[in-house]
Amino acid sequence: MFSKTISEVEAGVFLVDKPVDISSFGVVSRLRRILQIKKVGHAGTLDPFATGLLILCAGRPATRLISQFMDGQKEYLATLRLGVETATQDTEGAVTSRTPLGELSPLEIEECLQKFRGGQMQVPPAYSALKHNGKPLYYYARKGIDIVKDARPIDIFTLERTDGCPTLSGEEAELSIRVVCSKGTYIRTLAADIGRSLGCGAHLVQLRRTRSGFFTVDDSLTWDDLSSEEALKHCLGRMITVDEVCKLLQ
Repeated sequence: MFSKTISEVEAGVFLVDKPVDISSFGVVSRLRRILQIKKVGHAGTLDPFATGLLILCAGRPATRLISQFMDGQKEYLATLRLGVETATQDTEGAVTSRTPLGELSPLEIEECLQKFRGGQMQVPPAYSALKHNGKPLYYYARKGIDIVKDARPIDIFTLERTDGCPTLSGEEAELSIRVVCSKGTYIRTLAADIGRSLGCGAHLVQLRRTRSGFFTVDDSLTWDDLSSEEALKHCLGRMITVDEVCKLLQ
């Protein structure tokens, strides 16, 4: 029996590889039950359809560091479906338009991606957790109320294809990319903007966060770890102490 409890270590940081169809809050709730501690938060939401790195902080000394974790660069692997636009810019919304690709050469796609590299202004999506008068934007969007937030500055440091760079053609096609970006960047919006720039529209069908700051998904606990009878042992065995994190932040 693994007898060590979270109270004995006061606080810690836990990296979790979030699976598809589990909300970020669902992961937080699971860790709360395992550690038997209420003060658990995460440093950056992932949508239910997305997977990958979720940074969780347990205990007040750790949760105080959340804002610093959120400031770091993020890295994502994303797949766009060209030719189809949706209301939510991802798989969860209704299809709003379809436009055949025709034929898109590697050069045309590269020229499009080049437009989105570097500093720019991005309008947050209507279906997001960003607050307006105390309520998330998706609250208004689901009621058919259009709330348009001001564009915000973001930076895209890396934007490259990961699919071997073939020519894309037909009614629909998938485009796989790797993105390294600043905090506050919405990959769903980037996908939709790339689609519009290519003239065919697009929405996000897969998203995986592989890095946030100096943390990577390779070091994460899996959902199986959190679901096993030895979940507490797995968590505390992979816990990063606040002291260790503070040294990384220096």
